[in-house]
Amino acid sequence: MQVTNSEARFTINVKEGVVELEGKESFVDRHLEKFEDIFKMAVRDAITRSLEQNIALKAQLAQVALPQQLQQEAPIAIEQQTPVPLQPKGGNGKHTPRPAVTIHPIPVDLKGNENKAGLREFYAEKKPANHYEKAAVFAYYLMKFNKQHEVKFGEILSCYEEVNEKKPSIVDIVKNSVRYKGWLEQGSEKYATRLTISGENFVKFDLPVQGEKMAQATLR
Repeated sequence: MQVTNSEARFTINVKEGVVELEGKESFVDRHLEKFEDIFKMAVRDAITRSLEQNIALKAQLAQVALPQQLQQEAPIAIEQQTPVPLQPKGGNGKHTPRPAVTIHPIPVDLKGNENKAGLREFYAEKKPANHYEKAAVFAYYLMKFNKQHEVKFGEILSCYEEVNEKKPSIVDIVKNSVRYKGWLEQGSEKYATRLTISGENFVKFDLPVQGEKMAQATLR
């Protein structure tokens, strides 16, 4: 920047930091302080513009670099979010079967007296041929002869022991009898059952089977 008149010449080079003032001594003394203020303002404006340009340049560079950085970090983020499959307990991936339910015999009065026949005599009379028929006969005896409201699975096993028969998986026998035969029904407890009307009629009227009934009539 240059300021000239007939008396003096004043030059400011902000970029190079050069200040030149030429003229009469009276002029220089009179205007030196004013020129110094002008110079300071020019320097301050130049510094401000330089800072603004640097900030704008850095912002542009950051905008260019950010997408590249995200592209580089994206696979890492995806890899970290990949779920790890859970391994079942045991480590072999096979289903572990539930342990079988163990039902123990429950003591019950199965002997005969002056008021009722014993289970052995009743069993010999009815001659059940399979476990479903045997379970129905035992339930009939316990509910009709012993006057029980329902029968526990363990009491049915005690009946097997009383007649010296091999005990089955009583849970499966009762479950299948309920589902397929209809001779038994679910009791008030998980391992308890009751004789149905169908089961009562079967034991009372259909056992022993027809061939056994004819053989008994012949012997008589």
